[in-house]
Amino acid sequence: MRGKLRFVALFALLSGYAFAGNSHPVADYTFICNGKSQGTGPCPNGGSPDSLIQGSDGNFYGAAEASMEENYGPEGGAVFSVTPSGTFTLLHTFAPGANQTYPKGNLPGLLTQGPDGKLYGETRAGGVGSCTVYPGCGVLYRVNTDGSDFQIIHNFCSQANCADGWEGGALVTGTDGNLYATSYAGGTGPCSVYVYKGCGTIFRVTPSTGAYQVVFNFDFSTSGGSPSNLILAPDGTFYGLAYGTPGELLFHFAPTTGALTTAVLTFPVFDGDLPSGPTSGLAFGPNGNLYGLYQIYAESGMGLFEVEPDGSNLQLFPLYTTLESGGEPDGLLLASDGNFWIAESNGSAGYGDIVSVSPTEGTLLRTLSPFFKGGPLGGLPVEIIQAKDGTFWGSTDFYGDAPKGHFAQGTVFSLNAGLPPR
Repeated sequence: MRGKLRFVALFALLSGYAFAGNSHPVADYTFICNGKSQGTGPCPNGGSPDSLIQGSDGNFYGAAEASMEENYGPEGGAVFSVTPSGTFTLLHTFAPGANQTYPKGNLPGLLTQGPDGKLYGETRAGGVGSCTVYPGCGVLYRVNTDGSDFQIIHNFCSQANCADGWEGGALVTGTDGNLYATSYAGGTGPCSVYVYKGCGTIFRVTPSTGAYQVVFNFDFSTSGGSPSNLILAPDGTFYGLAYGTPGELLFHFAPTTGALTTAVLTFPVFDGDLPSGPTSGLAFGPNGNLYGLYQIYAESGMGLFEVEPDGSNLQLFPLYTTLESGGEPDGLLLASDGNFWIAESNGSAGYGDIVSVSPTEGTLLRTLSPFFKGGPLGGLPVEIIQAKDGTFWGSTDFYGDAPKGHFAQGTVFSLNAGLPPR
């Protein structure tokens, strides 16, 4: 699938666009694939980056979804690093095994750095687990920041009926030094309404040993199912969202006791249509309350909601955008200016925006639109993070500049929006 990928570092400032404030978008790395048509060909250094973090050493680390693009879907994937000056290093490639299976993982997702300095991540397929849907059900892995000592920690669905979880989410370091995450499915909790086996789990990874353990099983009738990613509270507990028989649920998990409590989030009905509901995970706001994004069934637009940590005083702000596309946001980033910033993979021009929303009014404050099909930054931003110096870094899923006979499959970009350091 992928032939030879060429590294392209672009440091020229993007011109021809008006941005509010001091905004200077730069394509720090473009993922180049061999092939004349978009989306078909090999990408030796990866393609469609879908995760980016800043490590403790100041460098940026990420996972690219694929190392082979085909009409029937992507395969493979890669882990990489990019320095603040734009130097790219390929750390690991998820390679096919016999019969084009991927015994050590396929299609990597979100990445994090553990307290031991290693990179931890999950893949959505591959491995040796049996979930009857994919060739492999995904793995948990870790690797050093220089690419050495790649290890499989766990194969999802390696236990009967996927009792050990399936479709793992983003790992979060707890105050006890362990890593925690949810699995979207699997576990032993009853979930007969789903094709998936089980309603999902919360699991723990011990960095010192690599030991994997399910610490909670979701139950559709009580604690819900299909849990969102976890977010860490200042007191060392975790919050997330789930959906079950009671409706939309805010859950609260205490790792010291293993106890999980829920609160029903009663979203209103609009014009007789189905209730609105969360469209992404949660984030803590500057006031200590929890925030998320909602949409309204059969309506255009996107809005911010706020709720106290105990589930009380749910407030829906007016829609900050009424665009039919809705933006398709990946999550909320509370930046150093005290506002939420969102990477919208669709956006006003169809190639994505970065927007800022007020946590006190829910109103749209700024819109940055440097993404387009023929531009160096590419299109469809997947996420943004804020670096220690206050600049934004992120990744796009498609496009970018490519030499003749090749196509670009996403970028890593940086953007100075004039915000103070973190």
